[in-house]
Amino acid sequence: MTEMRIDVVSIFPSYLAPLGLSLLGRARADGLVELNIHDLRDFTHDRHRTVDDTPYGGGAGMVMMPEPWGAALDHILASDPDATPTMVVPTPSGTRFTQADAERLAGRPWLVFGCGRYEGIDQRVIDHYARRMSVEEVSIGDYVLNGGEVAAMVIIEAVARVIPGFVGNPESLSEESHSTRTGGPLLEYPIYTKPPTWRGLDVPDVLFSGHHANVSRWRRDEALRRTASRRPDLLAAAAGELSDRDRQALGESDHGCTGPR
Repeated sequence: MTEMRIDVVSIFPSYLAPLGLSLLGRARADGLVELNIHDLRDFTHDRHRTVDDTPYGGGAGMVMMPEPWGAALDHILASDPDATPTMVVPTPSGTRFTQADAERLAGRPWLVFGCGRYEGIDQRVIDHYARRMSVEEVSIGDYVLNGGEVAAMVIIEAVARVIPGFVGNPESLSEESHSTRTGGPLLEYPIYTKPPTWRGLDVPDVLFSGHHANVSRWRRDEALRRTASRRPDLLAAAAGELSDRDRQALGESDHGCTGPR
């Protein structure tokens, strides 16, 4: 049984081919995620398949016209008139997308992504469909891309991987960077594998100890130190969840890798 339906509207449907790879491709094959890609140009009515025009008020660039978007979204909504999706529009002017948003959207059964191009989509499309369903304009970062396809793929992967059953070992999700599941949204601790010594750098001794409590404490300490160094804003947001031991770790020096074993 499909856990989530995702529809994506784009003028470059082949751009979204990577969504058929890796774990997401397997989830689609297993029926966990249903993914439908729609070519916006299929909903135009002129021989040039026009989707854009000059902006009212002047200025550089082109704006995506409302008519093709209206036809495409009406077509998608008509496919299941008893259900109401959430529409996600990636845009640099949207609210910042976070792991908490990914976990929240993973609870929605149906998402529709509108991938803008050029200067973006005519605002009336957003305003009209916001009266018919929940519409969220989101940004994946403080920069500008050529279109919404890359951002849509980022959001889809972030959302899909927290759907129950998507990741083989769900425990792995709880200790990732930005996870909201345990102890605040910290960055992940350093990770190591074989061999124990590589180019004069050793794996920290505690990871060989077999003492699970000590390993957990070391990982927590390293996550705190890494977050303090790289993303102090995240640490400030988690300040209310820090224990006295956490604060002690933040006051100690960071050891990282040791010398030769």
